Amino acid sequence: MFATGGYGRVFRITSNAHVGTGDGCSLVYNAGLPLEDMEFYQFHPTGLWRLGILVSEAARGEGGILRNSAGERFMEVYAPTVKDLAPRDMVSRAIISEIRAGRGILGSDGTYYINLDLTHLGKEVIDEKIPEITGFARTYLGVEPTKESVPIQPTAHYAMGGIPTNSNTEVIADTKGNIVHGFYAAGECACVSVHGANRLGTNSLLDLVVFGRRGGKRIGEFLKNASLAEFKSDPTEKTNALISKLLSQTGDEKISAIRRDMQQNMMDKCGIFRNEKELTEMKELIKEYKERYKKITVQDKGKVFNTDLVEAIELGNLLDIAESINDSALNRKESRGAHTREDFPKRDDVEWMKHTLIWKNEGGNKIDYKSVAKTRFEPMERKY
Repeated sequence: MFATGGYGRVFRITSNAHVGTGDGCSLVYNAGLPLEDMEFYQFHPTGLWRLGILVSEAARGEGGILRNSAGERFMEVYAPTVKDLAPRDMVSRAIISEIRAGRGILGSDGTYYINLDLTHLGKEVIDEKIPEITGFARTYLGVEPTKESVPIQPTAHYAMGGIPTNSNTEVIADTKGNIVHGFYAAGECACVSVHGANRLGTNSLLDLVVFGRRGGKRIGEFLKNASLAEFKSDPTEKTNALISKLLSQTGDEKISAIRRDMQQNMMDKCGIFRNEKELTEMKELIKEYKERYKKITVQDKGKVFNTDLVEAIELGNLLDIAESINDSALNRKESRGAHTREDFPKRDDVEWMKHTLIWKNEGGNKIDYKSVAKTRFEPMERKY
């Protein structure tokens, strides 16, 4: 059972922990199995500026208001009915649109943010109903929410895509739904897909609790009659070869520099807004980063608790994940859920009501499709 989490660290600003480097998904991708719906990645609109730490919808649920550099409540323009409580993808696009239009607020590091105004809620509401949120602002940004606005920006939050599985968490090997016997995945690393193109808040509990339990039960059934398969080759061979290669490299490239460049460009070119020009540029940049990766040096040559080596391995995984996201996004010529193509702004159910499957291929990644399971509720375009 893989339960290795997401891959938000492929982007510069993320709510994910530092271990969110897509290691499980990368292992599957490199083993010749497909990844599913990698183009669908959710950005939460309100992360603390520069840090990406999540500022929950609860802040806006209590009456928090998003304001631009002129102090205007701009969500009235983008979502007149629901305003600041519009879905995550809509609010994220609105924030980036305000910044693009020159109405963002310039930060001390040269980046831009938007203000989340909670001052009108009063000290009692702020301290008693949303203490964790406002505590983060005080601790990490030195902002007092009862007196001043909280600087926020969209943060990479959750992967709708990942390792393709069926509803029993069995990993799927192809477009026909054939399974890899004895291999299971659950949680954010898996794509069942219950979230489609745009996860609803708290529905990660489905991935965790529901499918974690279903997977456990199915593994229990499998083990009743399963026999231990013999390995066709040494299962440690690839890992040992990778570690030896990384420890022996003597190039002049730094792990942190490649990672920083990749994360920034993924944010800019394959983030909330996408188009063919920038996705094509990102495709070439990823090739460049992979060449630079061959020239990194792991300074710590030890084999016990070697965090330098761990970061090197994780960077390789992140580059694979970036490639799968970008290629899938370039291929899907429509806008759907969290995937917004400025050059294809409309949803196209005739051509694109289907799941993307991507396989790693040295000569160019292979992309194929899996049909969408339609049950009681027909998938429909969201309207307000």
